[in-house]
Amino acid sequence: MAQQIADRRDVDFVLHEQFKVGDFSKHEKYAEFNKKTIDLIISEARNLAVKVILPTRKEGDEQGCTFESGTVKVPESFHQAFKLFREGEWLAMPEDPEYGGQGLPYTIAMAASEYFNGANYAFMMYAGLTHGAGNLIYTFGTEKQKELFLKKMYTGQWGGTMLLTEPNAGSDVGALETTAVPNGDGTYSISGQKIFISSGEHDLCENIVHPVLARIEGAPAGTKGISLFLVPKYRVNDDGSLGEFNDVVCAGIEEKMGIHGNATSVLNLGEKGNCIGTLLGEENKGMRAMFQMMNGARLDVGLQGFSCATTSYIEAVNYAKERIQGRHITKMGDKEAPGVPIIQHPDVRRMLLTMKAYVEGIRSLLYYVAYCEDQTILSDSEQDKEKYQNLVELLIPITKGYVTDRAFDMCSFGMQIFGGYGYTKDYPQEQLLRDCKITQIYEGTNGIQAMDLLGRKLGMKKGQLVMDIMEEISKTVKQAKDTEGLEEHAARVEEALNKMGEVAMHLGKTAMSEKIVEAFLYAYPLMEVFGDVMLSWMLLWRSVLAKQALPKAKKKDIAFYEGQVKTMEFFVYTVLPTTLGKMNAILTTNASAVEIDEASFIG
Repeated sequence: MAQQIADRRDVDFVLHEQFKVGDFSKHEKYAEFNKKTIDLIISEARNLAVKVILPTRKEGDEQGCTFESGTVKVPESFHQAFKLFREGEWLAMPEDPEYGGQGLPYTIAMAASEYFNGANYAFMMYAGLTHGAGNLIYTFGTEKQKELFLKKMYTGQWGGTMLLTEPNAGSDVGALETTAVPNGDGTYSISGQKIFISSGEHDLCENIVHPVLARIEGAPAGTKGISLFLVPKYRVNDDGSLGEFNDVVCAGIEEKMGIHGNATSVLNLGEKGNCIGTLLGEENKGMRAMFQMMNGARLDVGLQGFSCATTSYIEAVNYAKERIQGRHITKMGDKEAPGVPIIQHPDVRRMLLTMKAYVEGIRSLLYYVAYCEDQTILSDSEQDKEKYQNLVELLIPITKGYVTDRAFDMCSFGMQIFGGYGYTKDYPQEQLLRDCKITQIYEGTNGIQAMDLLGRKLGMKKGQLVMDIMEEISKTVKQAKDTEGLEEHAARVEEALNKMGEVAMHLGKTAMSEKIVEAFLYAYPLMEVFGDVMLSWMLLWRSVLAKQALPKAKKKDIAFYEGQVKTMEFFVYTVLPTTLGKMNAILTTNASAVEIDEASFIG
């Protein structure tokens, strides 16, 4: 069974019918990216992903990375794949061509990235972290820092990472102990240890540039006293050439459940007192800068989880069509009846349609965030730009937290459809499940994403972020109400939307009262509610477009469009009722979880 990693028909539907990305070419910034060019770009990305990167997934999992005397080697097949990836200039797709990017719209970059990550996201982490670190330099760096580092990072000649976590400072970043001592010449001596550093050490690039969070001596405690520094593995001379080793020593790599092809490293900075960094941005404002990278990283993590889910779904569909097992449910008593493909069994159908609904809804949601990023550039009015930025801010914790949780569930469904074979290494399902799990944990656990949604995003700009998203959803609901055959479905989505607003207001007020602890008990259910409503919106939006397209659809497209409506119907009738139940539970705000005595827990 040939492996696939994304549904091109659905990708095209989202790009061209839902978000009409070909129209971006009407804007001077994206004038060269008409529909034909976009389709060529996606085809090239797909070819590279399928032919070059996908074969590295299994080998990367089985070989893993090796560590010896401070040196880390990645799986052998990664080298040729990374070389071709670099030559195609795929690492910094939406960035300025002056620095080695392609200048692509974010929405197009998202589609290409779906293929790359679906092929092997452990491999793609080396490029993704480099891109994110480069963005920090682009936004906060001096002209000299940009000159020395940016193009070499955006082109993949040098790698990049993100150094936050320490043994005593995980989610509580403010507890970090890494120090920075001024040297009097504009540089700082850095000393400390960072752990769980993805792509922290490897042999794909000649240099690795580490943005490092550290505290300058005498700075305030907590996050207010954190600064950001640029610390390369090898120092960089004024002419851009590599200098001496910068006392950044890899002390080991982690043995993990999944993503074996990525080197999760322990890095010791300044063991010999010879680690030199330069300030990136302003003193004591490192967290503000790092949040920019984390926002992008959290969206990328959502894409990583989703890429596992969409690959799992495609594999499961193909397997279910081929695997003959059992008689049809209507002929169970007929011992002479032939076996049928398992896709004909009702419970398998239930799982496949559940996977389809989440995969397609999440694809639209992720692409929508990228679309909003594009609109912050393309929109003519500052008011519209602010609105789209509000939508991005609100959706980031959902696209990281909710998306990766549902992605893991979908990978579990995929394994279930394969049965015992799915649990073996003969098929990719078990690796997809293992690789997907970390997406729920790193870049801020999903519980932290829920706290961000409740504690920060709900109240930002006096609730404007929530009002903006509700207004956008209401536009789709109105369109659906005016579309024959979608009226009842639209009413159900509208009911869930209105109740979501009620729940958000209730929990927001509770969080600002003496019952703040009780409020945060329901932060995670609130994130699930928001996610379910967002997906019902995306699926309803898809259905409106499908209904509009059906009268003139080609024969080969009819099943696709009709499937959009059925998928939405399934979600609205089987998932949203449960969502409404969650909302009722939130409104009760029962406090038993904080009232129970700790002694009641076993341990």
